[in-house]
Amino acid sequence: MAAATKEEKFDHLVLENKILLRSHALLKYILETSCYPREHEQLKQLREATVKKYEQLSIMNVPVDECLLISMLLKIMNAKKTLELGVFTGYSLLTTALALPADGKIIAIDRDKEAYEVGLPFIRKAGVEHKIDFYQSNASLFLSDLINRGKEEGSFDFAFVDADKNNYIKYHELLMKLVKVGGIIAYDNTLWFGSVAEPEEEVAECFREISRHVKELNSFLAADPRIELVLLSVGDGLTLCRRLY
Repeated sequence: MAAATKEEKFDHLVLENKILLRSHALLKYILETSCYPREHEQLKQLREATVKKYEQLSIMNVPVDECLLISMLLKIMNAKKTLELGVFTGYSLLTTALALPADGKIIAIDRDKEAYEVGLPFIRKAGVEHKIDFYQSNASLFLSDLINRGKEEGSFDFAFVDADKNNYIKYHELLMKLVKVGGIIAYDNTLWFGSVAEPEEEVAECFREISRHVKELNSFLAADPRIELVLLSVGDGLTLCRRLY
């Protein structure tokens, strides 16, 4: 039997580690039929480079199907100015940059610049580096500083959050000031490998603490009258919040 290709190894990695669909065959069908054929070449290369360098940790990147959804959403919204909290190697960041118009702008924040630099060559090859301002920083402090400047409140069309789950509620309060009325805040991993629906004693110890934070977030968002929301079973769970006031 021939050795597995990089693509096949990545498929196996996704199927085994980060799916909500219980049918691996169905996920494989979705990826191969409608996702990989639509994946930008530089996104594909970035994804493969991430697997090569980080192996199992490459699941921290946002899945292909979820990024296709985000790309379409950004285009429907005619978004031009966005925030991204948590970058890793930049798969979702490059997705956003490709979806925004030529004069679009993304402020991207992550403490880990090394991982961002893994994806940077592919961002450059895609010709969208000029849209991205990357800051190696603590997200809470950076967002607070944006607010304190007095010129950024209500100026962002979209924010994508894929960072430390224990601070999601704190980020929500800050982002509600920065994202405009009618804008979207998207939270990733809001089903946390499906653990949010399991009794706590049955959740694997390595998932348990973050699962608690995610469930707290989900309950908080469901009760927030300032937003309209939908929790989607794509990727590892994606919650979209539309600011009402």
